[in-house]
Amino acid sequence: MRGTSSAPFATRPEVHGHRGCRGLRPENTLPAFLHAVALGVDVLELDVVLSADGQVVVSHEPWMNSLICLDPQGQRIAPADEHHHNLYQLSYDHIRRYDCGQLRHPSYPEQQSVPAYKPLLREVAEQVDALSEQLGRSLLRFSIEVKSTPAGDGIWHPVPEVFMEVVLAQLTQLGLTSRATLLSFDKRILQQTYRHLPSLPLCLLVEDIVPFQQHIAELGFVPAVYGPYHGLVTEELVVQTRQLNVALVPWTVNEVAHMHRLLQLGVTGLTTDYPDRLLGLLSSSSQA
Repeated sequence: MRGTSSAPFATRPEVHGHRGCRGLRPENTLPAFLHAVALGVDVLELDVVLSADGQVVVSHEPWMNSLICLDPQGQRIAPADEHHHNLYQLSYDHIRRYDCGQLRHPSYPEQQSVPAYKPLLREVAEQVDALSEQLGRSLLRFSIEVKSTPAGDGIWHPVPEVFMEVVLAQLTQLGLTSRATLLSFDKRILQQTYRHLPSLPLCLLVEDIVPFQQHIAELGFVPAVYGPYHGLVTEELVVQTRQLNVALVPWTVNEVAHMHRLLQLGVTGLTTDYPDRLLGLLSSSSQA
């Protein structure tokens, strides 16, 4: 385990597969989600945007990332042109003609290339649930990040009121409100959701050094989950979140040494591109 101790951890943390399992399969694709299910993750993390025809599409960017996507003719997309492939301006039928699985992401050498398109949230939920049932496992939970920024309103996505109306309607239709957490860096998204569906667990994502208490004050309510960049997690933050009964799930934790540090601190869960590494660490710990 790369020099780390194998002593058991106080409680078993949740394993959140980031974009399915980006280190192993193309991100936010059905192959990634299904492989993560087979590995045994507890939660699937994914991102959603909207198409021009109002479909909830699973994608990190609201455009076609030139690093990982081929155009409908199977050609590479020039980096300078990727923003012209705006999902919010394309119908889902057109979006589905792009391939975002054959090009291995250069930052993930273990990633297995496979033809794949950007799926609908509905497809992911249906296929993941079907595989879970086939494997005789409990249905997984979903951490669904809504990609939104104030500068992107009307360009990459609608304003929060409209955006969340569509997303919440989809979650309700799919019966996911009881096993989903909604994540966002955009406090407006969380505030809008809290007003309309306060029972839905919400997670504030952060990547800055603004103090925890200040983030909560700006949000206006205590979220169920706090999701900081993993390097921001300290003993003090663990104490602060526990005092408010807030789950602490840092991202994106890929090195075993970082996993071990956070597990020793007692975080609630870890979001990782390599759930196989985290599951292996937890298995070694339980057998110690």
